[in-house]
Amino acid sequence: MCFRDAASRSAYAPGRVKRLGPSFTFQQQSNRHPGLDGARGLAVLAMVLGHTLDALLSPEARLHPWVQHYWAFRGVTAPLFLLVSGWAVVAALGTKPNSARDTLGRRVRRSLLLLFLGYLLHWPGWHAVRNMGWTDAMLSRVFAFDALQCIGFALLIGSVLLALVPARGGRPLVLLALAVAVPVASVTMWKLGVGLPAPVQQFLGSAEGSRFPFFPWAGFFFAGAFAASLLNVLKPGLPQGLALLAVGAALLGITQGLLVPDWGPASAWMVAYRVGQGLLVLGAVTLAPTRLSGLLAPLGRLSLWIYVLHLPVVYGWADIAGLASRVGPTLGIPAALGVATALLLVCAVVAKVGRWVTDQARPWRAGSTTLNASIGGTRMSPRA
Repeated sequence: MCFRDAASRSAYAPGRVKRLGPSFTFQQQSNRHPGLDGARGLAVLAMVLGHTLDALLSPEARLHPWVQHYWAFRGVTAPLFLLVSGWAVVAALGTKPNSARDTLGRRVRRSLLLLFLGYLLHWPGWHAVRNMGWTDAMLSRVFAFDALQCIGFALLIGSVLLALVPARGGRPLVLLALAVAVPVASVTMWKLGVGLPAPVQQFLGSAEGSRFPFFPWAGFFFAGAFAASLLNVLKPGLPQGLALLAVGAALLGITQGLLVPDWGPASAWMVAYRVGQGLLVLGAVTLAPTRLSGLLAPLGRLSLWIYVLHLPVVYGWADIAGLASRVGPTLGIPAALGVATALLLVCAVVAKVGRWVTDQARPWRAGSTTLNASIGGTRMSPRA
């Protein structure tokens, strides 16, 4: 097939083909929200720095005023990560009525991958499991609930519900109900979880070691998803950025001016306050110059694998000790920052290489492009 024939095929996907790439493949024009990758990149940058500094800084270095300010900023990194994850899920659905139903299988597989990686990161090793025996302590250790588990279960539950309800009227209502109900019900769910099996307590938040229990932390995910469904009527860029700043400022004003602060681990007030902060950050990144957000966007697109790679290095895995046990807490601020920066760069490079290898091994993977047609000789192979 000649190039003219191949190019004519692109007419069946108007507006979706951006350009002919260097590998002679049609590449999809990106419709990603301009602030999502940047905000996710900022969150993963703060996470890697925060975890590394927390593990390596000496007690004297922790007293430095700049470190204290940074600890205060760190409070918004995990909520921002969850918030942006929820936004990205709904933004990817677009406006097609059946998009949630059509992509349900892919989203279920994604949620199962997140759950697998989340529990794998907390695997204590066979030696520790044998020593603890079949006890609640062992089950709590193996099924410790962290950020990836929270996102995985929220994605699974949210995807199923969105596939069952109408896109226009039902989607925003379901997401709003989940964004409000999950934080509000957290205290009650924690009480109901007492006495239940250890994995269930980890999920609900009743057990020790549950760092990001579903109640209330999934509220951030659903809040981001609801914000995406609410603001998708606005054009990405300046309109959405200003709307995010306005909604975030309004939430902060309500939580600080009208409600009583409550920093408890199951506090609905804390969720509303952090959602306001997260929306402000997302709005600021959306309005930031493209050159600045472009520096963070590559980290955002690799955020999952950077997160997965850096945790074992910092905290160890199974019977293998990490930097926290081998080095920390002994370093000063410059040395700890150097280690954190090097770790971030190494994880980003490994993640990038891993993605490239995966792309070469599975060029047919679903969702890679809308129209990605390889031109070679006398045939064209469309890839879904």
